[in-house]
Amino acid sequence: MRLKFLAVAVLAAGSLALAQQVTIAALMKTTANPFWGAMEAGIKEAAAKGKVNLILQSVASETDVEPQLNACLNLLQRKPQALIVAAINSVNLLPCLKQANAENIPIVDLDGNLDPAVLQKENIKIAFTIGSDNRKAGAQAAEYAVSKLGKDFRGKVLVIEGLAGNVTGAARRDGFIETLKAMAPGAQIVATLPGDWDRLKAANITNDVLQRNPDLALIYCANDTMALGAVEAVLAANKKVLVIGTDGNSDAVKSIQAGRLNASVAQLPYLVGSRAVENVLNLLKGGKVESRIVVPTLVVDKEVLDKKSDPLLQYLK
Repeated sequence: MRLKFLAVAVLAAGSLALAQQVTIAALMKTTANPFWGAMEAGIKEAAAKGKVNLILQSVASETDVEPQLNACLNLLQRKPQALIVAAINSVNLLPCLKQANAENIPIVDLDGNLDPAVLQKENIKIAFTIGSDNRKAGAQAAEYAVSKLGKDFRGKVLVIEGLAGNVTGAARRDGFIETLKAMAPGAQIVATLPGDWDRLKAANITNDVLQRNPDLALIYCANDTMALGAVEAVLAANKKVLVIGTDGNSDAVKSIQAGRLNASVAQLPYLVGSRAVENVLNLLKGGKVESRIVVPTLVVDKEVLDKKSDPLLQYLK
C-alpha cells in the first residue's frame, strides 16, 4: 500500500509540475532569412533555459501574409500563456491579435513590426515591443557612410527599402535619409525603392540604377539580404560603391570578412529573441516589464570583426 501511495504521489507531483510549465507560442517570419533564423535560435535557447514549453511556427517567405495569419490562429488553439509575433506587416495579424486580447493572452511584438497607430485604432493591446531602434539603426548607417566618404560628400545615393508598408523598413529608411541629409547635405539621393527584403529584387534595382547613374557612390539597404544582392550587382558591373546593410546576419558577416559588403548595422536578432522570452517569463510571474525594450545595435565592418574587442560581437550568430 505504501509503495502504491508513493507512486500516486509521484505521478501527482509530475502532473502538477507539467500543469505549471509555461507554454509560449512564437510566430516568426521566414527563418530562411538568417536574421529571423538567429532570432529563433535566441528564443529557443532562452526557452530551454527557462524550461518553457515552446511552440514555434514560421512561414515560407516574407510575403506570406495570409499563411502567417492562419498560423497565428492555429497557435491560439494551443492555448499558450503568451504569444510572441514577428508580423510580416502592421495589419496582417490583426484578427489573431484581437482574439489573443479576448483570451487575455499577452502579445509581444518582435522587432517593432506592429504599428502603434494601427493598434490604437483597432483597440489592440500588446504587452511589450522588443527590438532595436530601427530609426537609430538607419542613422548609424548614415554616420558610418559619412565617416568613410566625408561631410563634403556630394555623390549619388541609392536607398533600398524593405516591403512597402512595413514600419521597420520605413524607420530604417527615414533614419538613414534624415541623418545623411543633416551630416552631408550635398549628398544626392537618386532613388528610394522597395526591395521587398529580397536579394534578387535588390540586385535588379541596383543594376537598373547603376545603368542610369554609373557614378553611384553609396547604397544603403534596409536589410542584409538586399545588401548582398546589391553587392553582387555592383561587383558584376565592376563598380566601386560603398554598400551598407542592416541586421548583421551570418551571411553578411561572411561577406564583410571576404571584403565584399562594406558594413552592416547589426541588430543582434539572437539577443532580441532571448530577451523576448526572458521578459515574457518575468511578466507571467507578475514582474514589471517596460512597454518598449530596446536592444543595442552595432555597426560591423572588417575592422570591427578583426579587432574582436566589442562585447556585443558575442551575439552575432
